[in-house]
Amino acid sequence: MSRWTAGLAITWVLGLAGYLAAQSNGPRFPANPNVHQTGNADAGRDVFRFETFGNERFWTDAVRLPAGMIAANFTPVRALQNGLHIDSEAIPAALRDAIVAELRTNLSPANAPLLNSVSTTVALINANAIIGLPPKDSDRNGRIDILAGDKVGATCALCHTITDNSVASMPNGGSIGRRQDGRAPHTLNFGNLVATGTNSLAYYPVLQLALAANGGRTFGRAPTGLTEESSEAEADAYLSNPQFYPPGMFDDTVDGNGDPMHNMPLFRTDLAAPWGSEGAIQFLDNFSNLVYTALLDPTTLTTPGGRAFLRALGGPAAGEEISSDYVRVLARTGVSGYPFVQASPHPMPGSEAAPLGIRVDNTKLLDMNAYLNSLPAPPGVTEDEGAVARGRARFRINCTFCHNVDQSTFVPPAIVDMRFIFPGDAPVVLLPQRMAPLNPILDTPGNTFDDKMAVVNASLRGLQRGIALPLLLDLARKPVFLHDNSVPSLQALLDPSRGPTAPHPFYPSRQGHRDDIVAFLRSLSTTSAGGGR
Repeated sequence: MSRWTAGLAITWVLGLAGYLAAQSNGPRFPANPNVHQTGNADAGRDVFRFETFGNERFWTDAVRLPAGMIAANFTPVRALQNGLHIDSEAIPAALRDAIVAELRTNLSPANAPLLNSVSTTVALINANAIIGLPPKDSDRNGRIDILAGDKVGATCALCHTITDNSVASMPNGGSIGRRQDGRAPHTLNFGNLVATGTNSLAYYPVLQLALAANGGRTFGRAPTGLTEESSEAEADAYLSNPQFYPPGMFDDTVDGNGDPMHNMPLFRTDLAAPWGSEGAIQFLDNFSNLVYTALLDPTTLTTPGGRAFLRALGGPAAGEEISSDYVRVLARTGVSGYPFVQASPHPMPGSEAAPLGIRVDNTKLLDMNAYLNSLPAPPGVTEDEGAVARGRARFRINCTFCHNVDQSTFVPPAIVDMRFIFPGDAPVVLLPQRMAPLNPILDTPGNTFDDKMAVVNASLRGLQRGIALPLLLDLARKPVFLHDNSVPSLQALLDPSRGPTAPHPFYPSRQGHRDDIVAFLRSLSTTSAGGGR
């Protein structure tokens, strides 16, 4: 695999200079180095919501998700409990009226027969109403019926859209209402959704594995890893266990490690790069391409380009083992005709633009860039204007070495070194050398914070292992914090009882100051007065 396209080598030297020049407002950078190309935003809306690039064959014929839904009696109630969101405007009027009437009941099978029937789930999918799981007219007869030959795929909206709850909201689950694209579904149980398929082993490279090349070691949240001999029940047990694959998270690396991260928002993407919590990818369209060509159809990892990608990431032995074991798993479970994604060879295989040597339709990727740029950030929540004002002042003193006060400016694009963001980082070396510019594979035992950066990190762009800075928006709705869900609230994030070696150990000393900063953070939007520069 050739060297990834190098991003601009930004370090905290530049950021520190800006901090010293304007200490109260955040680090200054002269320009955003991560500006991506854009296309047509109107066309991009349909790409974001409905485009699968052919992955419906993976989700229907390999994972066999529709068959699993039928077998498991995956009713609309269960879909909502699983954190799925339903577009009320796409539901046929008569069915919508009947569902609304049943929602006024106690939702028991006797009082809500439609909401407790998997046939209704099928009808909702056929209507393209379950967000992120669009049906496709695979038999090309002009009608959609997933029980008669049509297939179901997955789109970006699955992990990046909610609704306005205007029809219904399930506690700790999904909702029914009008789409709100770009907002993270914090309760989507993606692992359990995959486990609902009758062949979740088809998702093998994205599961937590135990590789012979690594001496049988595994790291992630589960105590043991899966192998090519694991059963469907064992794969389901991993995916459906919220301790191993928590709701609101998505494992976006095909490295055989159990390292899901919290779903990120995809609004105002003109402000938010680089991409991935580890900052491995500079441009949004490249990030989207990797999602489509590896994560929503991982069978591409069995191709020469996919094998080269895995060998570069995990080392020749581990990378080849994942690919070869995956081929055996697919054969054992009766999957054929792969890869499924519709993508073309790229002139720069192994680059950031085509890590596996292929790229989906570039025009559609750029159209989606434009749409995601155009999505407004949600408004903040202000409950005490005095606390917000005090919190803004305290934020300037405590937090602006890394973060901007004004959220309408682009996120500082530097990678925060792991030793700074996580003083307790004490990694062991799992693989001492990889193909340049990648760093050694490192992991701190007993802590999930750095698992995400063990194999995939910003060294792909020649930068350091560390963390990309997030948007500080829509925080009032966010139930957990840090990319690994390790902190249960904003108050807990700022509480010094977490200790000096914990991830993000930056604590105002007084409880009142912490409360005010929390009030300020909850109030943030791109239109609120961040304090002016």
